Amino acid sequence: MNTISSRTTASGMTSLRSIPSLDRLGSVLALLIGVALLAAPFITYRANRIVAGEGRMLADALPSKPAVAVIAVVLAIAFCAAFVRKPLVRLGAAALGLAAILPAAGWSASFVTPDGNAFARVSPSTGFWLLALAFALLAADALARLRLGPWARLLALAVAAGAVALLLASGAWDDLSLLKEYANRADSFWREARRHLWLALGSMAAACLVGLPLGILGHRIRAMRIAVLQGLTIVQTIPSIALFGILIAPLGFLAAQVPLAAALGIHGIGAAPAFIALFLYSLLPVVANTVTGLDQVPAAVIDAARGMGLSRRQRLVQVELPLAFPVILAGIRIALVQNLGLATIAALIGGGGFGTFVFQGIGQTAIDLVLLGAIPTVALSFAAAIVLDAIIDLTQRGAHDRH
Repeated sequence: MNTISSRTTASGMTSLRSIPSLDRLGSVLALLIGVALLAAPFITYRANRIVAGEGRMLADALPSKPAVAVIAVVLAIAFCAAFVRKPLVRLGAAALGLAAILPAAGWSASFVTPDGNAFARVSPSTGFWLLALAFALLAADALARLRLGPWARLLALAVAAGAVALLLASGAWDDLSLLKEYANRADSFWREARRHLWLALGSMAAACLVGLPLGILGHRIRAMRIAVLQGLTIVQTIPSIALFGILIAPLGFLAAQVPLAAALGIHGIGAAPAFIALFLYSLLPVVANTVTGLDQVPAAVIDAARGMGLSRRQRLVQVELPLAFPVILAGIRIALVQNLGLATIAALIGGGGFGTFVFQGIGQTAIDLVLLGAIPTVALSFAAAIVLDAIIDLTQRGAHDRH
């Protein structure tokens, strides 16, 4: 009897172990996918650009057989997210999901739009965005579990960018309202893209030119460090719109009184106040991280460099700054990602950038025009964060090897 009972218990334990356990994040993503399929429209159809839209579920947005196929793929991915823990399988499932819904959104536009109707607009709706979010989070989770190195992360970013470029070049999304908005504004889109990058990158570069010396001086002189960091912290607490407004009056006065300033393009509104505001916002992370990075250089390393006969300047350039560079670069990363987002607000004072489309879309109640400005901003910030994170990892390895 004891033997039979032991065998029964053992078989029961084996059967329990064979039941897959729920993955916590995956179960949340599966629930999100279920909401997207059952309770949220996949696309929105509008008779013209500005009227209220009519939501269409995924089953109604495509012909019956493709719709069933896409739904089956999505449900399989939901099961995989909830129960499968292997990172490569989860990554493949996420990629398959994106490969299914992205072309499906474009196909649905041509399917629901009447033939010959040039006024109708079809946009991805809540269900599409929820599915895209779920699959992107599943991919991010899989990549985190794989613990990819910096070069592998850069390769993954390049593959994702190539896939998006291929989707756009294929024409699969040409019937969507977002691409129609782009087609009507292609020239201005790239002009505002250049302005956006100039504001974000230029102000960050100026902040590095000023912030690095300030950080070095702050590291050397404690009283200066406290004063500078407190002043920059106060600037950081000022809302961006308020800071843009504060700069309008002095810059307008400067342009009126100094002809050279006006000739250089400095005015009360436009790119100048936006550039200066972004520059001021960028100073705090650059200065603070420079001070922190230099403070973290081991004293033993500095003593060794002093013992080798290096001067104070040589110690700074050859020893301290290289070892502090990963921390300094982390501050530059914060400044760049912050500037790419804040540059959108510059459109409110005539600074240009992708915010031009965002605020035009809000004024016209045209969500696709808002997305035309918002999506590139998010994509640039995301790509900048990944690239600089990879560079930080590489510099940390180099600093560790030197140490």
